[in-house]
Amino acid sequence: MADATTSFLIALFLLLTLAVLVGELCNRIGQVALVGQLMVGVVLGPTLLGPFLGISGTSASFSGLLTVATFFILLMAGLAVSPEQIWDTGISSLLLGIAIFLVPFLSGAAVVYVLYPNLSTTTSLFIALTISITALPVLAIMLREFGLMKTRFGTFLLNSSVINELAAVTAFAVLLSITTSGDSSFNAVAISVATVALFLTTVLSIHMALRTLRHVRLWDRLVNRFRETWRSREAGFALLIVMGLGAALYSQFLGLTFVVGAFYSGLLVTPESAGAREHRSISFLFEAVTWGFFIPLFFALVGFNTDFRTLFSTPLAVVLFASLCLFALMSKIAMGALVTRSLRWSRQESLAAGWLLTSRGAVELAMATILLGLHIFTQPIFTIVAGVGLVTTCLSPIGARPFVRGLTMERLVREEAGHQPPVGSALPPRSLLPDEERAIL
Repeated sequence: MADATTSFLIALFLLLTLAVLVGELCNRIGQVALVGQLMVGVVLGPTLLGPFLGISGTSASFSGLLTVATFFILLMAGLAVSPEQIWDTGISSLLLGIAIFLVPFLSGAAVVYVLYPNLSTTTSLFIALTISITALPVLAIMLREFGLMKTRFGTFLLNSSVINELAAVTAFAVLLSITTSGDSSFNAVAISVATVALFLTTVLSIHMALRTLRHVRLWDRLVNRFRETWRSREAGFALLIVMGLGAALYSQFLGLTFVVGAFYSGLLVTPESAGAREHRSISFLFEAVTWGFFIPLFFALVGFNTDFRTLFSTPLAVVLFASLCLFALMSKIAMGALVTRSLRWSRQESLAAGWLLTSRGAVELAMATILLGLHIFTQPIFTIVAGVGLVTTCLSPIGARPFVRGLTMERLVREEAGHQPPVGSALPPRSLLPDEERAIL
């Protein structure tokens, strides 16, 4: 019988090794890596092989590591967004980003209540919130694989996804603050909103202070002085982690949980605030650590901590889960397609956008992990949320592929006919490069 340390190391070795290998396999067959990483955790967890391998009992040992992985992933999600990018987001991207969050969230709460009437209103709201987030990293991966990353189409969807995540994280902070206070009266709601406003005001004030210092060229001198005098290796990376942890503690102190602080602190680290060279160095090191270790481990642990047998315990449970997955898919596809059609996009473009926006990923699973730790989610509810994320992420690139091919062919036909895009139309595929077109076709 192996001791606790040996069992922990065996489980960690198996989870990380297989998550990396199976994630690579998924990439090669046109899926995103997180699908394979989740499936590794499911196979090694209590759903399938965990009881036979004797490692299911190690899940409690991973709680601290899962918290650190969650922190890194949320910080990375914030680093992918800059305040300038938010300011520069056009009204169309803003409209789409809010629509693909708000409509699935509000209608999802009603759907969850109908499907699972025994759940509390708070739990229904949290489930609806977690399944209404479009995963920015997963969307970026799919756009890159389809050759659309450098197009107006890709930029438009990425900006919309940024707005979607910002709205979701902020709504999560407000709802969690109300829930943890144990009071749903008007005064409690007002206090929760004020608490979130205080946190956001702090972040905005820091950003404006940095902009002012840059404007008077004082910040550049401070960055250069730091670069010349600080002798510790990888000090920039260490300061990034310290800043993220400080913001996480601040948001935790306010009752918003550390994920909110980690996410928003990442917004403050930009090439302007850190210096272009330092920002590249910090980003390279941070992404290497996060993508190489924490992300595959996080998704493997999410699968490892779920028991999908609960989803198939009865025929009714299967029907309810399938209905929730169908809603999660159709709500995003419908809103994405409707909004983009209103912007005079073609049918192919709108449906391609709708399918791409259905992907889920790290942020909602990180939220679900926090809610499980706070006992707001039970293990079966956590499994349902993870299952919806797995199903929608698997189907998103499969459903988008024919429409991506179709919109590329549509572009070629239009150009041969000499047609010009209508005024105000996004028609993003027109900026595709020839090699990117060949990659899709």
